[in-house]
Amino acid sequence: MYHYFSSLILTTSVEENVDVATGVQNVVETVSSEVEQTTTILSSIFQSIVSVLPSILFALAFFLVGMFFIKQLMRIVRRTLDKSNMDGIMASFICSIIKIALYVLLSVIVLSLLDVPMDSIVAVIASMGVAISLALKDSLSNLAGGFIVLFSKPLKEGDTIEVNGTVGKVESISILYTRMVTADNTTVYIPNGVISSEKIINYTTKDIRRVDLSFGIAYENDIDKAREIILDEIKSTPEAFLDPEPKVYVAAYEDSAITLQMQVWTKSENYWPIHYRLLETVKKAFDRNDISIPYPQVDIHVAPETAEIVKKNDKSS
Repeated sequence: MYHYFSSLILTTSVEENVDVATGVQNVVETVSSEVEQTTTILSSIFQSIVSVLPSILFALAFFLVGMFFIKQLMRIVRRTLDKSNMDGIMASFICSIIKIALYVLLSVIVLSLLDVPMDSIVAVIASMGVAISLALKDSLSNLAGGFIVLFSKPLKEGDTIEVNGTVGKVESISILYTRMVTADNTTVYIPNGVISSEKIINYTTKDIRRVDLSFGIAYENDIDKAREIILDEIKSTPEAFLDPEPKVYVAAYEDSAITLQMQVWTKSENYWPIHYRLLETVKKAFDRNDISIPYPQVDIHVAPETAEIVKKNDKSS
């Protein structure tokens, strides 16, 4: 009986040891399999990185060198354009176009060095072009307007122009916008598409301009005397040209005044100084010589019958 229980206990313990050993072996095999699989994946990734690392390093080095050469080339282009007789605004615009084209070319070369198929690059560029053209159709019209403005040359750097109700001096023309500075030193950016499609008034294309001013005098005043006063003020203004001869005309018979139109020539840069000066000096000269500038007025004539009725109503009240 004792031997029976001893053998039973021994057999049970042996079976338990066998089960534990089997479980440990299964865990070891599972861990080994996972480690081997992870090692294989990491090894393949590392080998892939090692295999493409020279291409990445070479492409990066090429990109940095390309950036350096583009900057040097742009300096040469700018110096060449500065030495030429090309307008400064057009030179700046051309530099912008060349710079963008060179950066696009450098990007395509770097992608090809990274073994990106050229067909894929062309397809991506074409897709991007279509998407950009749809999203930036207004900007593309401004780009086209910039080319039109630069090559048709309705304006140049330093010109004083009026576009879409804005008057200012042109500072530069970029790819999309024209920058102007107004008389009160405010910077205004006008899309090139607007400039190419709107009416442009260029005040500085010609060296001289004519100043036109209108003065109203009372019907009781002497026209010849008023004309003489205006011409004397013109002669005493140093910016005014006496050749061509200044003119003073009777322009219109208004409701309250006779309008005299003054015309005098001057340099374009002196237009506004002489404009404001003559407005002031002529008024002061009129005051000294009893030439009145009447206010708007209306003469009311009452019929005799109506006047009698009004008087009767006044007496009765």
